[in-house]
Amino acid sequence: MAIQDAVALTKSLLHYDTVNPPGQEADCARHAAKLLADWGFKVDCHDFEPGRTSVIARAGGNGARAPLCLTGHLDVVPLGTRAWSHDPFAGETDGDRLYGRGSSDMKAGVAAILLAARSFANKLQGTPGVVLVLTASEENGCIGSRHLAALPQLMGTAGAIVVGEPTANHPYVGHKGSLKFHAGFRGVSAHGSMPELGENAIYKAARAVGRLESFDFAQAPHPVMGAATLSVGTIEGGSGVNLVPDAARIGVDIRTLPGMDHAGLLARLRTLMGEDAHIEPFSDLPAVWTAPDAQWMQRVFEICTPFLAAAPQVRTATYMTDAANLRKVYGEVPTVVLGPGEPQMAHQTDEYCSMARIRQSVAIYEAIIGDWCRP
Repeated sequence: MAIQDAVALTKSLLHYDTVNPPGQEADCARHAAKLLADWGFKVDCHDFEPGRTSVIARAGGNGARAPLCLTGHLDVVPLGTRAWSHDPFAGETDGDRLYGRGSSDMKAGVAAILLAARSFANKLQGTPGVVLVLTASEENGCIGSRHLAALPQLMGTAGAIVVGEPTANHPYVGHKGSLKFHAGFRGVSAHGSMPELGENAIYKAARAVGRLESFDFAQAPHPVMGAATLSVGTIEGGSGVNLVPDAARIGVDIRTLPGMDHAGLLARLRTLMGEDAHIEPFSDLPAVWTAPDAQWMQRVFEICTPFLAAAPQVRTATYMTDAANLRKVYGEVPTVVLGPGEPQMAHQTDEYCSMARIRQSVAIYEAIIGDWCRP
């Protein structure tokens, strides 16, 4: 298949419905895998369950220095309840805008990574090389990258990571960590007219929520990321107004700062919420941070400057990325979040990406690869 440029490739990726749930990234992943194999990359596909396919592709490598990792995810979020004015899977354009679910978050970034890698496919012998990691199931908790991180022989090594999430081509030096859990509470059912015979699980949950509202992290704000945060996002319980509820559950979303101890934080929260709370974590991802004055990050800033017409400001992303899991296998390597998508368009109705930025990001990635793999 002839791919003219990154916009054309983005359109081809948008045609694949990878809405998560259910995801079903397999067809999209194998399309990308075939392109990479045709370009001379060594390609492996990994399914963590049927239809949920991630791609790992390599070229080059000299053993003297670890390769550069470029990563992006293939799944996209649901369309939402609002009607779209553009077909979310057709790749429609209007002026500089390319519309579609995943145009910004983040199939444009994936397309740019692919084409930048293609530019070097036959030039990486004897250099540190590159490894491309295209993941399934990022949008519901970075599940695909979690499975990959448990396969170190498949993943190999990397000396730095470029995450193609939407940043409008500004280099972000990290993002907060994520600690999410459900807390369940048990009670004893009784008729609503005789509540004294029961034990109200919702009251237990409510008392715990009140304590969480005033929780003090005892942690100074980060100079760039700001303060750690805690939000109770869901509460459920009871089966009828005339019944004393015997079960209730809350969902808690915590965003943490570099260096925060998640296990210690959970222990504090268990003590605060009391023995009635049964905590079940379902997301535990550390913060990602690279000092802006680190040598490689400074090189990335220098590469981005002419494309941005000004020196980049030090910023971090508000969202999570797969880098939190990839660094579990690659170590605390320098990591930049950098992609052509519009951050404010992620998960929006009529999501779009600037076509000029998509093409620009290919040149940025090419410059970063060339810098890492220079003789």
